[in-house]
Amino acid sequence: MHCLWCYEEIIPNLNWQNIFTLFKPRSLCEPCEVRLSKLVGSRCRRCSRMSAVRICKDCEWWEKRLGGDVLTCNHSIYAYNDFMQDVIAKWKYRGDYQLGQIFKQPLIDAFSSLFVNKEVVIVPVPLSEERTLERGFNQAKVLADFLPDSSMEVLKRVHGEKQSKKSRNERIFTNNPFILTRPIEKPVLLVDDIYTTGTTIRHAAGLLRKHGTPKVYSFTLIRG
Repeated sequence: MHCLWCYEEIIPNLNWQNIFTLFKPRSLCEPCEVRLSKLVGSRCRRCSRMSAVRICKDCEWWEKRLGGDVLTCNHSIYAYNDFMQDVIAKWKYRGDYQLGQIFKQPLIDAFSSLFVNKEVVIVPVPLSEERTLERGFNQAKVLADFLPDSSMEVLKRVHGEKQSKKSRNERIFTNNPFILTRPIEKPVLLVDDIYTTGTTIRHAAGLLRKHGTPKVYSFTLIRG
């Protein structure tokens, strides 16, 4: 087996501490894996930002702006460091589809510990049809398909300018780009690759809540 990033052979380092974890498939060699920065320690309970306070100022702002936050909470696995930026650019923007396998096991492990007993309906955040054709796949759908429960594609997205080209204020005050194709009257888990300002997630969450979804959680790979 070879590392999906540097293509070096993955050689198991067998000891009594890792004898059971070795049976989980690995997509990165150890030197590459340690370059990913997992979120640990105290963080905002609403958005997963590293924070010493229970609810960060950004989430307090959303609470006031919306008159009550439509998002119950977001959980992210990784911080957005330089290495992650390179991996995402190659996977998401340059079409290296197989790189998504790097995140399969971490997503499954986190989902199993956080959401498996919440009886949620998994909904990937969509791309527009134009953006999907441009990239070849929707990265959020790839992540959602890694999870043990099947996902439902009940949101459609109106095509617009890339989020990455917008300023923070432009992202926050953009119009809701989503259309709901059918209501879901059970708790929903939105899946996406990155939580940056929280606008995209809240647009989707607000639409779902408006049409009868009692709670909306989000599960994102990265907290930007």
